[in-house]
Amino acid sequence: MTAFTVKYYMYTIGTADFLHSFFSTVCGRLENGKWGSRYPYLMNELYQGMLSAEHLAAGAEELVQIKKNLARFAPNQVIWDIDDRSLTPPWGDNISDDITDLSNYFVTSDGNDFLTVFSAALDKARELNVPLTIRTL
Repeated sequence: MTAFTVKYYMYTIGTADFLHSFFSTVCGRLENGKWGSRYPYLMNELYQGMLSAEHLAAGAEELVQIKKNLARFAPNQVIWDIDDRSLTPPWGDNISDDITDLSNYFVTSDGNDFLTVFSAALDKARELNVPLTIRTL
């Protein structure tokens, strides 16, 4: 299980594979397969484990753009693993009717919209002026 952490606050995400799928989808669909070319703060810095406090505003702006741009893609265009595109999500095509595009495709293990949770974690980090980290629980 993975989570975003901000000081003592924890935002549960889901499995490491699930989180990698989000980043893989961003890379494959929005960055033409060039990891971090459009969204360097989230794709490079945060994906490596920590987004520094000084880059939180830039990361938040990247997330807004990612959400907007993912809305152009159908749910079946998700990329489970950028390094092995033959892999598919464990649930296959069995997804909720509420999922209409890739901007609302990702749902945390708690059943919350991943991008909403991600945004809340970024906001809390900005409020406290501390780094946003990814932790394995």
